[in-house]
Amino acid sequence: MKIDFVGRNVVVDDAVRELAQERLAPILRFLREPIEVHVELEAGAGAKRRCAADVHVRHHLGLLTARAEGVEIRDALVEATAGIEAQARRVRKRTVDRRRRAGHAEAARRHWPVDVLSRESLRGGERPRILRSSKIEIEPLTLEEAAMKLEGSRNEFVVFVDRESDRVSVLYKRRDEDYGLIAPEW
Repeated sequence: MKIDFVGRNVVVDDAVRELAQERLAPILRFLREPIEVHVELEAGAGAKRRCAADVHVRHHLGLLTARAEGVEIRDALVEATAGIEAQARRVRKRTVDRRRRAGHAEAARRHWPVDVLSRESLRGGERPRILRSSKIEIEPLTLEEAAMKLEGSRNEFVVFVDRESDRVSVLYKRRDEDYGLIAPEW
């Protein structure tokens, strides 16, 4: 991590540099290298004599900035680096959550919902009554692999993505013990 210091109306001594490096070290857990840090320290003039610290962290995903004011330079620097650490933590959490959600979306695309409906509810003209719900996993298979999976299965059908055509297909057992294939053309 490369840290640049700029002091306005203040001399940036080694103690301040070490404090900044110590306070910014935890962001390495949340952000990947290369990380460039720019720290601006400013001592206020006038009646208030407030000191300010601006910290800018450029990393592989973007830029984090924090500004803090305090009575002393050290106080402002500690507060600004705490803000940067909180932002880095949020960036890391957002990245991990996005990756996890992408995994769940991919898993949801590989599963289709299956509902078992009551026969009487379909004939009566009323709303269909669901007896049982489950999900079917959809795997990429060849037609031969799907046939082997159907032979070893207790189900009457196998839903799969045909590796050759990259389309969703259904292989099912017919009453005459042969197999039927439903392969949409869209």
